[in-house]
Amino acid sequence: MIRVYTQPQQGQNWLVRYRGRSPLFVCVLGFTATGLIPGISAAGATPHDRQSTAIADAEFLINGPQPQPAYPLPPLHVGASPTLISRAITQAQTIPVHLFNAGLPHPPPVPYIDLEGSPAGCLSQGRALSLQTVKHLLEQGLHWGQKLAAQVPAGYLVIGECVVGGTTTALAVLTGLGVDARDKVNSSHPTCNHQQKWQLVQAGLAKASELERDLKNNPLALVAAVGDPMQIAIAGMAIAASRSSGVLLAGGTQMLAIYALLRTIAQTYDLPWQPTNIAIGTTRWVAEDATGDTVGLATVVGKVPLMATQLSFANSRHAQLRAYEQGYVKEGVGAGGCAIAAHLYQNWGQAELLTHIDALATNYLNLNF
Repeated sequence: MIRVYTQPQQGQNWLVRYRGRSPLFVCVLGFTATGLIPGISAAGATPHDRQSTAIADAEFLINGPQPQPAYPLPPLHVGASPTLISRAITQAQTIPVHLFNAGLPHPPPVPYIDLEGSPAGCLSQGRALSLQTVKHLLEQGLHWGQKLAAQVPAGYLVIGECVVGGTTTALAVLTGLGVDARDKVNSSHPTCNHQQKWQLVQAGLAKASELERDLKNNPLALVAAVGDPMQIAIAGMAIAASRSSGVLLAGGTQMLAIYALLRTIAQTYDLPWQPTNIAIGTTRWVAEDATGDTVGLATVVGKVPLMATQLSFANSRHAQLRAYEQGYVKEGVGAGGCAIAAHLYQNWGQAELLTHIDALATNYLNLNF
């Protein structure tokens, strides 16, 4: 149920070390105005829908299907939110869930921890966040990473995210760090909109370089210029948590960007961390996306195992889930990492995963459609 695509020995060692161990799921929410650009993301059919995607996903993750949610899951052109996957697994396996608000336009209507960040402006302007906010979010991430890791001393954190437009800010951060990520990132579209992303990134980095000439060696200034609040919060969490527990960065492109970022931060500011305790876990829809190159990107980033759940929706009862097999949605809200944890923790295979996710989707669709 789990395939390791890069750094196979390190990846297998990670899986052996944490098999049967208790996971704790952390989901960090954020917002970037980049996600409101027409066509940039399919995580919400319209820019208006995408303003509340992360909030709606968070509400569903905590409450599950409700007849009248405060924030209904946004309509997608095709597919269903990946929060269905994460909710089904964490509920059925009683995996603790912690929500963090790194910078949202509105607070979620469910319990969460406020990191007191702020939403990011569009990365194309080259000044997405204030440097003060970035430094604060790094400090908060370091604090909470240590605190959460203490709750699973022999286990691991599964750290997921929800930021609409986040694969574009990931491309910007990777490029700013000197990683050749052009045409390698993924998106929620069935065919990745590489050209649109690249034009935004080039514009943002050009404007940012007028103010800060050495972005590559100043990772906090880079995030302030073209990043989003979730990235720096998770970077801090993973650095601190890796010192005493495992960390599964649950996502694809965005988590590869965060890994490159946290490594640079640790080196630049001489922060202790344990690289062998960190792995990246996603879905095979991301890892094998023919319109991106996640495996190639992981190879370029280097020295971190990329693994993916082999979960399939080919035989799902629901067209909204079968759409994943055509390249829609692919990942989000830690879905791939949760599926990996489900196998490691309670040895769920394809049958158990599909049964629980299908059942939750049936419940949701019956209540809302």
